[in-house]
Amino acid sequence: MTGPTPPGARGEGDGAEGTAATPAAASARPGPDVAPGPKAGPGFDAGPAVAPAPGSAPTLGTAPTAGAAAAVAPARPVRRDWRGQRPFWGGLLVTLGGAEVLFTLRAPLPVVLHMGMLGIAGYLVPAVMVLCGLLILFNPTQRLFYSFMAVLASLGTWVTSNMGGFLFGMLLGVIGACVTFGWVPDQPLRRGRARRERRRAERRAAAAGGGAAGPAGA
Repeated sequence: MTGPTPPGARGEGDGAEGTAATPAAASARPGPDVAPGPKAGPGFDAGPAVAPAPGSAPTLGTAPTAGAAAAVAPARPVRRDWRGQRPFWGGLLVTLGGAEVLFTLRAPLPVVLHMGMLGIAGYLVPAVMVLCGLLILFNPTQRLFYSFMAVLASLGTWVTSNMGGFLFGMLLGVIGACVTFGWVPDQPLRRGRARRERRRAERRAAAAGGGAAGPAGA
């Protein structure tokens, strides 16, 4: 059986408890510049984490998502894709050859040769060349037939239209028709062009990475 605690001992105990509790209370007490945050407890719910939308710009302190990086990366030029799906240079050469022959027919030259009624054949044959060249560019599925017609029209300009536009237009048409006839879709790239495409893809990836790292670092 214990007796009552002396008053002096009780005061010393209270002082010891107060001394032991003071550092913890001081560390838990928020300073003047720190705003007290929400208390975490059994009933506290921080809510689900919200990720940024794929197409939205990254905010400060958040890393961009894969969708945002893909949106920032520059796309491949459309004209190169359009050009790679058809015999572009063959159709262009055939068109230029027919245009050159037509130009020689209208040029102010002292010697101009025409054959046929009112020189209609001299204009009709190079016009067929121009038409075949345009069809090769815009309807490449029938490129074999158009190239066959183009080479016949090019050779026909030798006797109908100033010796094939003084030989230059005829040569352009024949070379373009041969290039078109030998063109194959979905053929593998040459080593030089494959190397250029790989370097271009690396530059696009580096530019996309630099643009994505800029907002994140800021």
